[in-house]
Amino acid sequence: MTTIAPVSPTELNQRRRTLRHQRRIRFFQSGWRQIAILGLAAGAVWTATLPAWVIRQPEQVTVEGNRLISDQTVRSLLPIVYPQSLLKIQPQAIAQSLESKAPIAQATVDRQLFPPSLTVRIQERVPVAVSTAKTPQSATQPALLDDSGLSIPLQSYTALNQNFKQPTLKVSGELESYRPYWSAFYQAIARNPVKVLEVIWDDPTNLILKTELGVVHFGSYGDNFPNQLTRLDQMRRLNTRISPTQISHIDLSNPDSPKVHMNASKTPVKLGTP
Repeated sequence: MTTIAPVSPTELNQRRRTLRHQRRIRFFQSGWRQIAILGLAAGAVWTATLPAWVIRQPEQVTVEGNRLISDQTVRSLLPIVYPQSLLKIQPQAIAQSLESKAPIAQATVDRQLFPPSLTVRIQERVPVAVSTAKTPQSATQPALLDDSGLSIPLQSYTALNQNFKQPTLKVSGELESYRPYWSAFYQAIARNPVKVLEVIWDDPTNLILKTELGVVHFGSYGDNFPNQLTRLDQMRRLNTRISPTQISHIDLSNPDSPKVHMNASKTPVKLGTP
């Protein structure tokens, strides 16, 4: 059995004094730490509100990533009243405001203290086609499509850029019927060497493209479309064999057996493997 040695009253008093001393040290250390943190925070607030850390004019805003919308236009859309303290500027709120006012897919705003300035980085929605989608009132309203199939009012660009040039590609048909396929479809025709001038999607059972080789019927759009485009590219020399004025349209609904419909004949001409 272990024997516990007795502790004298002197030793107990000494231990109590040591513990009290350690507690006082920890108390003062904690207090000074809190004072230092508060001081740093107050200093940051004071520094940010100094006249030196103020955005005084739109020229202190740098715009990056824009091609269709000018720097001046982007600056004019910022919800900033000059002069404005950098501390009071809310980057996320400014970014959201830009995305709601202009055809911008994403915006980010960063603050810089040296020198005091803002950097606005934007990713524009770049239109790739002009769409004449039918409205519920059966009228046609021209709009712009980006590569994801998002419809953007034409005035969203013309109001911000007087020199805006519309895309040359035209699309007709019911937008909601082809929107799910648009992204893959557009990537396919953009990669293909044969230039597409117009897309006619009025009939879901027969996609029609007006191309530099003539009018082409594809039948229903589906997984076989890339193969059909490849076959169309292989027919580039068709115009050297048949006059373009004689061709009514090319039928590629079956890319393994393409047919050329002539203006003067109802009997299509079958083409062999090039």
